[in-house]
Amino acid sequence: MIELFSIFTKGGVCLWNYQEGDYNFTDTVNNELIKGTLMQERGNTGQKKVGNYTMKFQLDNEYNVIFLVIYQSIVNLSYAEKLLSLVIENFREQYSDNLRDETALTTQPSKIYGGFDDTFENALAEASRSAKASENVVKKPKTFQESAKSQKTIDSLIVSRPGQKKDEKPGKGVKETSKPAPSSPGGASSDGYNSASPPGSPDEEVARQRAKLFNRMAGNSKKKSPEEPAPAKAKGKQARVWALSGKASDVASLDRSNPKENDENAINEEESRFVDSMRDHIGSLKGDLKALQESDDEDDDDADHDVVKQSSGGWFSMIKGLVGEKKLTSEDLTPLVEKMRDNLIMKNVASEPAEKICQSVVSKLEGKVVTNFTRVAQEVKTAVRESLVQLLTPKHRVDILRDVVEAKREGRPYVIVFCGVNGVGKSTNLAKITFWLTENKHRVLIAAGDTFRAGAVEQLRTHTRHLNALHPQSVHLYEQGYGKDAAGLAAAAIKIAAERHFDVVLVDTAGRMQDNEPLMRELAKLIRVNEPDLVLFVGEALVGNEAVDQLVKFNEALANHATPGQKPRLIDGIVLTKFDTIDDKVGAAVSMTYITGQPILFVGCGQTYADLRNLNVGAVVHSLLN
Repeated sequence: MIELFSIFTKGGVCLWNYQEGDYNFTDTVNNELIKGTLMQERGNTGQKKVGNYTMKFQLDNEYNVIFLVIYQSIVNLSYAEKLLSLVIENFREQYSDNLRDETALTTQPSKIYGGFDDTFENALAEASRSAKASENVVKKPKTFQESAKSQKTIDSLIVSRPGQKKDEKPGKGVKETSKPAPSSPGGASSDGYNSASPPGSPDEEVARQRAKLFNRMAGNSKKKSPEEPAPAKAKGKQARVWALSGKASDVASLDRSNPKENDENAINEEESRFVDSMRDHIGSLKGDLKALQESDDEDDDDADHDVVKQSSGGWFSMIKGLVGEKKLTSEDLTPLVEKMRDNLIMKNVASEPAEKICQSVVSKLEGKVVTNFTRVAQEVKTAVRESLVQLLTPKHRVDILRDVVEAKREGRPYVIVFCGVNGVGKSTNLAKITFWLTENKHRVLIAAGDTFRAGAVEQLRTHTRHLNALHPQSVHLYEQGYGKDAAGLAAAAIKIAAERHFDVVLVDTAGRMQDNEPLMRELAKLIRVNEPDLVLFVGEALVGNEAVDQLVKFNEALANHATPGQKPRLIDGIVLTKFDTIDDKVGAAVSMTYITGQPILFVGCGQTYADLRNLNVGAVVHSLLN
């Protein structure tokens, strides 16, 4: 039933091992559990499925020991958690002194922990018996006397009329009246019978209102006298005159079709003013981009003290009672975790990564011994910061400037494809990235791949004029108009860039919702045919759970429409836009990084070409914790 049960330290020393089969789980534990879960802090839920096997594990933070059980997923081992709890309890009780002694780890573990085999066999047998006992318990159905139906009586089924007492019989105390019901226009009763109602009852009010209605109907049914003259009919429909609609004489002054009086000069003046304002930023983006917000260690230390002092009003106030020489348990941390989860969701962190962060914090704190409130607050803040930093730190680093130089040595252009949903600012941030590349002496070719949205090509033309005014002849636009195949357009742009020795090709694509199947298939075709060096997803910093759905659907579409037999090309990086509009609600960065595991390469924080930054992990963590 159990393939492997292992007890090892966080330092990698195996203390005790139990195995029934011959399969070697060394690579699985090292790569999937230690590297992929414990070190990355991703999905630290205590359970992980790898192939046909299920791994359940539990961390003992007091002794820095990990207990792991592996079994086949098809077995559905119901007593795995019970076995883990029994083994942890017995192992701690039997070897607590050895676990506290750090020098004991340097000796051969089999000499110290070899006697745990019999204890484990007893724990395994006890867990198996308890599981079988719970399965054999049959829940008996309720008897009729225990059900709610047996409590009903005949009196409880009688419905009382309005105004009638509960114990009063129907008809009792009601006086008959000889007053007929209001008659209908035909002279007959409206119901066909006379109704008797007690004075002041709702039925009497209904009868009075019906009488008024019939009287009005009888009065309106009288025919008009033939001597009355008929009203004169209107000769025709009169035109309605709207306020502020203007006059026919105003057409000449509103006509702008005269070439001598068009607004070309006004447009040029506006563009020249924008370009003049941007000249002050020339040279500001050379080299690597600046961080979004600078923060040093001293500020972080001051923030720690401020949090401890002001914790009475924040979510740290939930740990006031966790003082004294005691070990933290999951029950002690439950109020803190719930408050922390709400705080993260309020700051636009999606519900799934917020839950994972909270579980990671619990796994780090459970079993630790604390002495006072200040110590607890600092431990909690450290655990939260470590979890967020590990989550926001990407699996690999992308250095675009270095990769552009490397592609130039190979004699080819470096290709970047921008994709995302509608209205997130793909074209605007593409222009910002173009300005950054031109600041670093690279020639850029922009491919107008958005052949669907009206005005998309004209928008890129305007950006090209502005950028060339700042860095002459550094940016060119390749366009084919509207209604063209985006994949073929991008392929032609890459070919021209290679012939004319452009350093970078930036491919703009049409905005598309993640549920639009035809457009998602078109995007997958563009990436599959052109094989770009980098695929960037452009997302807003304003979204929360929507960011999770967008990234998941984009990656699913790219994977489903990839070439059969080849590794699918997914999102390589993220561009986070409108970051200057969210104040401290920076949770979208956490959600996007959690879903893809890819870095946030650019952060748009303004409306000029120079408003482009790198993501500062420390700044995001500081905003989430305050």
